[in-house]
Amino acid sequence: MFARVTQYKMKSGSMAEATKLVDTLRSQIMALPGLKQFINVAKPDGSGYVISLSESEAVANGNAAKVAEIWGAFGKHLEAPPKPDGYDVLANWSN
Repeated sequence: MFARVTQYKMKSGSMAEATKLVDTLRSQIMALPGLKQFINVAKPDGSGYVISLSESEAVANGNAAKVAEIWGAFGKHLEAPPKPDGYDVLANWSN
């Protein structure tokens, strides 16, 4: 399993609108091939991370164009382009 961890920063005052937008994009996000889990976390100041778990790095990389398109929908809300990084998943536990 592979995790893509993407750091982002929303412009001041745009979190409410951006949160509504991400909700409307849920079906597109969850339809990405090989996506197993999607987590979006943020602080009140608009800084946050998206953590997505995929079957493999190759599958995650294959989704790059669609992911860029989805991030593009947030363009007017972002202070700067998001910063993605990738990791092999060593543990994925939950209760």
